[in-house]
Amino acid sequence: MTEIQPLPVYMRRREFDPDPELAVLREEEGVRRVATPFGVDAWLVTRFADVRAVLGDPERFSSGRDWARLFRAAGLEAMGDEELARLRAGNLLAYDAPEHTRLRRLLTPEFTVRRMRRLEPRVEEIVERHLDEMERSGSPADLVSSFALPVPSMVICELLGVPYEDRAGFQHRTSRMLDVSVPVRERVAVQRESRAYMAGLVARIRADPGEELLGTLVREHGDELTDDELIGIGNLLLVAGHETTSNMLSLGTLALLRHPDQAELLREEPERIDAAVEELLRWLGILHAGTARVTTAEVDLAGHTVRPGELVVCALTTANRDPALVPDPDALDITRDAAGHVAFGHGVHHCLGAPLARMEMRVGYPALLRRFPGLRAVDADFRTFHVVYGLTSCEVAW
Repeated sequence: MTEIQPLPVYMRRREFDPDPELAVLREEEGVRRVATPFGVDAWLVTRFADVRAVLGDPERFSSGRDWARLFRAAGLEAMGDEELARLRAGNLLAYDAPEHTRLRRLLTPEFTVRRMRRLEPRVEEIVERHLDEMERSGSPADLVSSFALPVPSMVICELLGVPYEDRAGFQHRTSRMLDVSVPVRERVAVQRESRAYMAGLVARIRADPGEELLGTLVREHGDELTDDELIGIGNLLLVAGHETTSNMLSLGTLALLRHPDQAELLREEPERIDAAVEELLRWLGILHAGTARVTTAEVDLAGHTVRPGELVVCALTTANRDPALVPDPDALDITRDAAGHVAFGHGVHHCLGAPLARMEMRVGYPALLRRFPGLRAVDADFRTFHVVYGLTSCEVAW
């Protein structure tokens, strides 16, 4: 029987809230050495200003340095250099400039606000279709399986060109890969399965590119991107595109229902939706931490000297609950201006899909509250060991 390691402090939650120890750490120390699921210790950065400083300085805090060492420390020591290089290819989160700049430049036009506006009517159709099915099936319903998971899954499938009938497979693989309680050997096997699946899809799209994102990349930049890079891009966007937004839709809805004054305000004044989305992103912090960085020089963090070659992890949840960002940060308040939060990261690695995620939430929350004015939460199962925090299930009634 595999022993499950204790969660590092930055992944611990009490339902919506970070572990109280994080707030103490932020106020008293700012930075501390902690264990990570990667098998190596890291400096944990907790203050809003320090988190922005780290994420905004890719020269001193590298995303690409020592990636092979970190992958192997995380349990991938059985992989050879060639396989690790293929696994890394196309993953923007594992590169610095100029390679990161090249890949991001090719992808950015696909995620502009203008492009999202053109996609919005289709997202509205998908949302309404799933709300129709919820209504036909009747109360109660599991918000996760009936709405929060299928909506972003269908959107990202259509955007990328992934057959929607394959969703059960990629959802299962993603869930296993992001669950740190799953044995490393199994997570490695699932990563290989995911890569094999995407390799088959890329081969089909190479042969007959359509209007989907991967097809567009093949038509317009096919000579600039290797198959391994297309596979990596496809996997990254598929995982990020449904997993994060799905958990924001379910966890954000539960947060509103547990704060009925906020839900009622949004029902009565739907024009507040943009501010509500930003506040939910800030308050929930479904990503415990940003991707790890490695120092390239000796740096000072909150009075602590960090040597070159050390791992640094930014606690996004407690940074977003820092009084330096907003007053009374532990309160959920959709009337406030929460712009500037780091839920999507910061700097050159700021989430590429942020416009898409915002648009899906901007459509999803009001439509759900409008369709079911008596919506209430019955029960919820918070998932604990995932890299992306959220709900396994959420029973709602109306």
